[in-house]
Amino acid sequence: MDLIFATHNPNKVLEVQKQLDQSFNILALSDLDYHTEIPEPYETLEENALQKAKTISRVFKKICFSDDTGLFVPALNGAPGVYSARYAGPKASAVENMEKLCAAMELKQDRRAYFKTVIALQTLKGFHFFEGMVWGTIAREPVGTGGFGYDPIFIPQGYDQSFAMLPQKIKQEIGHRGKAIRALTSFLKTL
Repeated sequence: MDLIFATHNPNKVLEVQKQLDQSFNILALSDLDYHTEIPEPYETLEENALQKAKTISRVFKKICFSDDTGLFVPALNGAPGVYSARYAGPKASAVENMEKLCAAMELKQDRRAYFKTVIALQTLKGFHFFEGMVWGTIAREPVGTGGFGYDPIFIPQGYDQSFAMLPQKIKQEIGHRGKAIRALTSFLKTL
């Protein structure tokens, strides 16, 4: 079964494809030659994920899913949150986002944080949400070269290594996106 993943991020596509069984073929927006940026104007992960899934499902008339992920830091009133990908500005790189977050956390004692992923699945009959969360702490500086986004500064609870240092298999097992994808996969098997 072909499933459209409404993303331009090749790292996310690889992560999802590794976790879905072989009966699902993931088509990214680049596979469909769709290069238009989809706006994410909302204040919640759910609304932004659904906006992307609905938009692409309408264009291609196929089942589509999309995710939105945020890193939420209680000591920063939940920032960067829904703005995680553009925390340091609309065109900011992952490094710039991490630098801004590390600077904001410099004097903070409470370093707790959590990642949350929400997947919106738009079928031809309606939509469904699936989510995953993982708690951890913000490191004082980036460590590790694996992963993407904030992975080098996020140390999941129960571990002493950042997501960027952990083997991919462990990250998929304990991570926010992995949990959301497993929930999505379970649902897709019922279609």
